[in-house]
Amino acid sequence: MTNNRNSITILLVEDNIADQKLTERAFKKSKKTIDLKIVDSGNEAINYLHQLPPYDNKQLSPIPDIILMDINMPGLDGKQTLRRIRNSQAIKYIPIIMLTTSNEERDILDSYKLGANAYITKPHNIDEFQNLIGKLEDFWLNYNQFPPKY
Repeated sequence: MTNNRNSITILLVEDNIADQKLTERAFKKSKKTIDLKIVDSGNEAINYLHQLPPYDNKQLSPIPDIILMDINMPGLDGKQTLRRIRNSQAIKYIPIIMLTTSNEERDILDSYKLGANAYITKPHNIDEFQNLIGKLEDFWLNYNQFPPKY
C-alpha cells in the first residue's frame, strides 16, 4: 500500500546555517509540497513542538509530520532533545530521523535506544546529499504510513 501524500511538514533541527541552506535547497527541488520549518537548537525544537512563544501560531508553526535532527548542537543536543520528545505524550509519535555528521557507534546506538526512527550520516558531497533527500522524500511521502495527528 502506498501513501501518496502530496504535502508534508518537516521540522529541521540544525544549528549549522550551511546545512540548513543545503537541506532547504534539496527540498525545493521536490515535486511535492514540503513545508520545511527550521529551528537551530534543541531548546527551540521543544518550544516549537509544544507551540510555546514565539511558535504559538498553529498556522505558522504546525506540528510536523517528520523531524530531521542533528546530534551535535549547543545547549540541548539532539539526543537530549530526542529523549524529551519521546517522553512527551503529546508529541512522542512524530517520526524522528537523526541526520548528523557523526558516525560514532555510541551515537547511533544511543539514538535508537532513545527512540529514533532512523539514523543517517550526512554525505559530504552536495550531489549525494541531494540524492539522499530525494530518497527520504520518496519513502516518507510515498510509502510510509504516518501516525494519526492528535
